[in-house]
Amino acid sequence: MKFKLVWMGCLFFVGSLLVACGSDEQPEVEQTAEEVEPAFTEEDIVTIEFWHGMGGELGEALDEVVDGYNESQDQVYIQPEYQGSYEELLTKFRSVGGTGDAPALVQVFEIGTKYMIESGYITPVQDWIDKEGYDITQLEENILSYYSVDDKLYSMPFNSSTPALFYNKDMFEEVGLDTENPPSTFAEIKEAAEKLTDDGRYGFSILGNGWFFEQLVATQGGHYVDMDNGRSDNATEALFNGEEGLKVFEWIHEMNQAGDFGYFGQNWDDLRAAFQAGQVAMYLDSSAGTKGVIDNADFEVGVTFIPHADEVERNGVIIGGASIWMANGIEEVEQAAAFDFLKYLQTPEVQAEWHIDTGYFAINPLAYEEEIVEKEHEMYPQLRVPIEQLQETISSTATQGALMGVFPEARQQVVSALEGMLQGTDPKTAIDQAVEGTNRAIDVYNRTVE
Repeated sequence: MKFKLVWMGCLFFVGSLLVACGSDEQPEVEQTAEEVEPAFTEEDIVTIEFWHGMGGELGEALDEVVDGYNESQDQVYIQPEYQGSYEELLTKFRSVGGTGDAPALVQVFEIGTKYMIESGYITPVQDWIDKEGYDITQLEENILSYYSVDDKLYSMPFNSSTPALFYNKDMFEEVGLDTENPPSTFAEIKEAAEKLTDDGRYGFSILGNGWFFEQLVATQGGHYVDMDNGRSDNATEALFNGEEGLKVFEWIHEMNQAGDFGYFGQNWDDLRAAFQAGQVAMYLDSSAGTKGVIDNADFEVGVTFIPHADEVERNGVIIGGASIWMANGIEEVEQAAAFDFLKYLQTPEVQAEWHIDTGYFAINPLAYEEEIVEKEHEMYPQLRVPIEQLQETISSTATQGALMGVFPEARQQVVSALEGMLQGTDPKTAIDQAVEGTNRAIDVYNRTVE
């Protein structure tokens, strides 16, 4: 891939300084971006600092992607820098955003979207999509929708996932449940959990993480906050204690009271370990963990859509994970280089490798037609289930996901409410307390951004 600079009436060359070589007095020259071939030398390479929050094996997979791009051309060098967890990464970016110390590209988890849009530190990728005429219709619409507001795409989706229901097929057979027809509604989960619960084994579990609660509300078509889920204007109050959210709390409460629900805390690894050890028969997990769960289990693992309330049709899921944002405090030539890398990430070949290496969705669905993906799906047919769930999602402001500046605080309010309910608090009281705490946080946030 050869990187092309954009002709905007003024040709930029990269050297120790960026110098504009055109002026209003110069005659117009008919020249297209494709005709511009900057005379780059090794010293002229555009270095793009890319902050991310992917450690361990995910970090290694990301490094391979970056290496592939750097080796594909000789004009741009992407320099990935691990900054810790998503929370730590966003905190660090907040401290340098808008300054010369800010990175050109930064990965931010999905619940940081509202903050990033309002931060004043970013250039929407839509600006470069329009400038270059880049075709985003080739990308997965139900992934793009989360990061789009008023038909403007603010960041480029990268590592995207949704939840799914994981279940132990051996245990299903043991109690006479159909392994190929798993439960799909709250009532069916509750009934199956009762059958699956045994000494030292719970029928169902859910992680202490607000993401799953949000999904169970959205698949009923419910909104998390007002103002069209915070997408038509700043949210002013939380709505998740409405009918949809209360159903979720009451459903978990009833299974907990019956002894069929096991709670293993807020750590992902603890719940996965409980599933692999046979301590829980069904649970919700991220689609990105599918292959790892299968590889670490000594039984056959089933994967299916998340459950929904019996009284409603399934609406689908909200995208999770993170996207990549472009800083606005960098030169145009650097933004062009950064956008070239973002386009590279979306090619079917790169997305195919990313999907099989990490379990995250391919942002470009053509990746699923790549031979390496087809072979992977033959070995792990469960990987197809979350893809189908995403593609069958009904697009709406509910499944598009809520936007709010205090999402981390809201999630912790929900987790605290859930844990309080499991210890005896009435479901309605518990969820109302979570909404009250969230509303206080929303009020403080809105007053700071006015």
